[in-house]
Amino acid sequence: MTAALHVEDLGQCAYRTAWAAQLAHVEARKTGAGDDRVLFVEHPHVITLGRAQKALGNVLAAGDVEVVEVERGGDVTYHGPGQLVAYPIVALGEGERDLHRFLRNLEEAVIATCGAFGLATDREPGATGVWCTTAAGARRKLCSIGIACRRWVTFHGLALNVATDLTYFQRINPCGFASSVMTSMAVELDRPLTVAEVQPVLATELARCLGRALA
Repeated sequence: MTAALHVEDLGQCAYRTAWAAQLAHVEARKTGAGDDRVLFVEHPHVITLGRAQKALGNVLAAGDVEVVEVERGGDVTYHGPGQLVAYPIVALGEGERDLHRFLRNLEEAVIATCGAFGLATDREPGATGVWCTTAAGARRKLCSIGIACRRWVTFHGLALNVATDLTYFQRINPCGFASSVMTSMAVELDRPLTVAEVQPVLATELARCLGRALA
């Protein structure tokens, strides 16, 4: 029987509140309680630092944006309005315990989601996340991914720029890249798009790519 993936929509939620919710679910899953779920959230402006040693050095000028150090992998990134953040809290079974494969599955879910809206995306060799190629041939990144895992229960996850104010990325070197590399679905599709439109599609694709049944 296929395990279920439950969806919990936190709406617009402060970063630390969503982080605490993740940790509570992780503790439950570690003991065999609770269920696999994905938390969807849209954060107010915040910069987060992953475990990469150079992460702090890639904060250029945070200004009035809070900086939070967390236990996920990766470098520095920005979260804010217009960005769809997904935190899959999944207990990996015996045959699933490959975190590199888990990252590729998250990428595949985003690639399929973008494809459903008519946007062709792919991977960039050596750089976790989801990218696209502009009409001019430039490479642009529209999804950042960074996870953590405790006793084979995953948390943290992905941030997909749907209609994000990209100027906020100028405060950092996102994942070590220049801020100009960042883009959004709305920019690349050249039309308005909302987090609410994208979320159900991403939920479906996450369930499929993680081998779960959407509950």
